[in-house]
Amino acid sequence: MDIFSELFFQRALLGGALIGLMAPLMGVFLVLRRLSMIGDTLAHVSIAGVALGFLINFYPLGVGLVFALLASFAIERLRKAYKTYAELSIAIIMSGGVALASLLFTMGKGFSVNVTSYLFGSIYTLDNVDLYLMIGVTILVTGFVLLNYKEMFLLFFDEDAAGVSGLPLRFYNIAITMLTALVISVAIKIVGALLVSALLTIPVAASLVIARSFKHSVFMSVLFAEVSAIGGLVIAGLWNLAPGGTVVMLLIAMLIGTLTYKVSFRS
Repeated sequence: MDIFSELFFQRALLGGALIGLMAPLMGVFLVLRRLSMIGDTLAHVSIAGVALGFLINFYPLGVGLVFALLASFAIERLRKAYKTYAELSIAIIMSGGVALASLLFTMGKGFSVNVTSYLFGSIYTLDNVDLYLMIGVTILVTGFVLLNYKEMFLLFFDEDAAGVSGLPLRFYNIAITMLTALVISVAIKIVGALLVSALLTIPVAASLVIARSFKHSVFMSVLFAEVSAIGGLVIAGLWNLAPGGTVVMLLIAMLIGTLTYKVSFRS
């Protein structure tokens, strides 16, 4: 059987390519703001939403997206309440997301197997609605970054200077967190909630090793993510491996490769 001719695999490749574009675009700015763990937090909250979606028999990915958006607002509010200890907001929301998910699991034991697919990814089950949602989020994220590139660059490298220059800091902080929530919500069906933060952070980590500038870092992050998403899915399809795990392991291999290259280059 030629797996590349199968519609489910073509959908998977398209979904992987979309996530490979939008995830590192958000990841670059999250890493620079030292908010790498926000991916795990929003992913756990999204799973609680997915569980509720199964419980009420309504589009689980959509409910997970709503939960992630609400969590993004809560994180921003808590960050303002604990300015000196901003990371507390992430820990609090993550704890609440895990607790709520566990309660919903016990309320709907019959759908626990279905929810498990969202924990580890189920890219081969993508349907047209999922793809339309991913395309919409990709357009939104890419458009926002392109239109606000200079402002975001200033914000994340010197927030005080950005505030003095008149940038609406509250707007950009909320917008970035909300866009991250959207990306994570649609990405959990690709690699699963337990691995989704890898697509936000590892491509960026690899790019920072070899990047010559901020713009180069953004480009390399997207390149690493696309290669891992497409390459990982092809490898998983040909050798019958777990798609999400294969994508992330390929990312880690590329990170090790860039680190090795830099050490060898310096020596």
